[in-house]
Amino acid sequence: MVNCCGLLTAQKEPVPLKSIEVELQVRDHVATVVSTLNYENKEDKPVEAVFVFPLPGDAAVCHFSAKVGQTHIVAEVKEKQQAREEYDDALSSGQQAFLLEESDQSPDIFSLSVGSLPPGESASIRLEYVTELAVQADDGLRFCLPAVLNPRYQPQGSEDVSVQVTSVPASLVPYSLSFSARVSSPRPVSKVESSCSLEPLQYLNTDQTQAMVKLAAGHKFDRDVELLIYYKDAHQPTAVVEAGQASAKPGTLMGDPVVMVSLYPEFPQSVMSSLASCGEFVFLLDRSGSMKRSINNSKQEETPISSARDTLLLLLKSLSMGCYFNIYSFGSTFEHIFPKSVEYNEKSMKKALKKVEEMQADLGGTEILKPLKHIYKQPCIPKQPRQLFVFTDGEVGNTKEVIDLVKKNAGSHRCFSFGIGEGASSALINGLAKEGGGHAQFITGTDRMQPKVMQSLRFALQPAVEDISVTWDLPKGVSATVLSPPITAIFQGQRSLIYAQLTGQCLEAAEGCVMVKYSLAGHPSQNQLHFHLKPAEDTGLTIHRLAARTLIRSLELEDRSDRGQQDEGVKKKVVELSVQSGVSSSFTAFIAVNKDSGESIQGPLARRNIPTPGFYGQTLGCSPRRRLGAFPTMAYYAAPLNHGVKMFCGTAGKASGRDKAGAPQQPLREPLLQLVSLQKASGSWMLEAPLASALGKTSDEVEKLKPASVNKEVWATILALIWLHGFKMDVKEEWELLAMKAASWLRAQNGPCVTECVEAGNALLGCSVQKDALGL
Repeated sequence: MVNCCGLLTAQKEPVPLKSIEVELQVRDHVATVVSTLNYENKEDKPVEAVFVFPLPGDAAVCHFSAKVGQTHIVAEVKEKQQAREEYDDALSSGQQAFLLEESDQSPDIFSLSVGSLPPGESASIRLEYVTELAVQADDGLRFCLPAVLNPRYQPQGSEDVSVQVTSVPASLVPYSLSFSARVSSPRPVSKVESSCSLEPLQYLNTDQTQAMVKLAAGHKFDRDVELLIYYKDAHQPTAVVEAGQASAKPGTLMGDPVVMVSLYPEFPQSVMSSLASCGEFVFLLDRSGSMKRSINNSKQEETPISSARDTLLLLLKSLSMGCYFNIYSFGSTFEHIFPKSVEYNEKSMKKALKKVEEMQADLGGTEILKPLKHIYKQPCIPKQPRQLFVFTDGEVGNTKEVIDLVKKNAGSHRCFSFGIGEGASSALINGLAKEGGGHAQFITGTDRMQPKVMQSLRFALQPAVEDISVTWDLPKGVSATVLSPPITAIFQGQRSLIYAQLTGQCLEAAEGCVMVKYSLAGHPSQNQLHFHLKPAEDTGLTIHRLAARTLIRSLELEDRSDRGQQDEGVKKKVVELSVQSGVSSSFTAFIAVNKDSGESIQGPLARRNIPTPGFYGQTLGCSPRRRLGAFPTMAYYAAPLNHGVKMFCGTAGKASGRDKAGAPQQPLREPLLQLVSLQKASGSWMLEAPLASALGKTSDEVEKLKPASVNKEVWATILALIWLHGFKMDVKEEWELLAMKAASWLRAQNGPCVTECVEAGNALLGCSVQKDALGL
């Protein structure tokens, strides 16, 4: 099926969505988000509206209410089919009704059916959810309120449950966003940064443990609102005990206290600095049409695909001789450079780099499942642990199926995922890493892809943490039931959250202890945390709802993996837990019906499209099986369907087919990438004219100062290292691994006059780099 997308013209077509208000409350590592969506029907007929929007993949929707005129309606969680039937019955009888349900394909997409709004009537929707905040590489906690629900590519043969919507220039989006955030933590808040303009950070107390920040005036909801929150002593482990719901039955999840433990194991630097030299590295690159859109706030020629090419260059140069690798790329179809992973050497590296330089975003849609299946079918190489790196803008519609496949193969590899651009699906990116025992990174706005990817490569090369166990030491009569899945991976600086239900009499003065044991590089280690069992005050039910969400997600995965065996039993558990906790799931929905509206709504229901943020010069495409959406995205139709609407089809968004004229000429590389591209697989550089040019010198200048007793390859490699340390320390994380390989090669040469070479190199390049800094 071809879902043609329309672009609304500048004609003043009335739309119901008027404003969005978002309040964010951050408590240490957890966020509570309250969104209020205000509508007004200016049509002369009743309308039915559908609102499609994204949430973080691990979010727990816990409140949904609506105010229509003077009537306030609070929704209840019910089994999904039952909720749909009640919604349809209410509409057919002319009552206002509201339905909120999770997408069957991806857990971070929710659709909100606003129902029947009479002519001239206003409606206000209030949605509340809780979510965990991801820890970034620099210890910041990331919160993202997506502005764009990117087109989700629906593979052929999949059930398409999407809502067809439209896009307009962001400047014409007729609704506004109000956003404020309040942050509190046991530790001081050091700073808050954002991809959008903020008002100055306001501290609310003298010890700076509470702060507030707002978006600057005039913000239009045409990009993600991303907040990065930084605490002092960020790696300090914490435990929060939350009291159960007074009205809930003791012994149930909502009736008992729940503890959330945040753990930060600290590994010895001496162990973590020893990086593995073996492994099978498989890189899976998205080459769908959306990967050629310009990256926001970047130089004009930079696109996700060009940035990915540069990143693959750094990755390939950073691998060690003797490991194995392969590169896959995918769109509607998939390709691989080698039939199976090959040993890393000069020949295989050169062939791969040549193919990488030719890669364009020209493979059509985004079908990631087939290449993943192909990768997992390849036998693992003995003593070469498989590490999978996935690069995508997250525009897939079968997220759950993809994550299930990764989970099924979790025992044979680790998966590191990278979400590129605005609107990358957090459910997909986080799910790949979580189920694959790896690490997730997001590259948005002005972020450079290279440092984040290279950090993940360091994670992949670090010694594996094995034999992980969690034990509890609690007072007599108190027991802990862990609700979180087992911890499968622990990385340096990465947080692990554990939820546990506490059963028994929790004495206020009593103390508990949780201990995490593991083996690192053959050495047993442990981390322990003592905590008070007295529940924290004024925490609401945030932790309970996140614990319920965690358990629900685990049960849903169990249901999909055991389809046909425990289907009804697992579904029943999920529905009971979802209804009890008020947390949404794939089997339930929020339903609200205004049974007190005095009169039936007169006239046939109409439906009209609400415009969503887009950009001039960027068609969102009409490729087969495409799904369009954006936050806020509203499908709201009125007959006639194309009144005041200009219909068109474009192919720029995810064009299929290849450029018949061949790949466009690549822009000249920046000096760092030019230098890196000249490095050999062994780690050395050759003394040639291209190296001299990359160093900003002539060949004569470079050769003239070479000590007589030193061979040209050693001299060239020392010069390259001096240049990196002298001029590119601001991006050291991008070249550090390949520099370590170069230093290792130099040490193996055991050549004379190394000190003389360093002094001569400093004189040539105008640097003052010490020999020790080069690792020599």
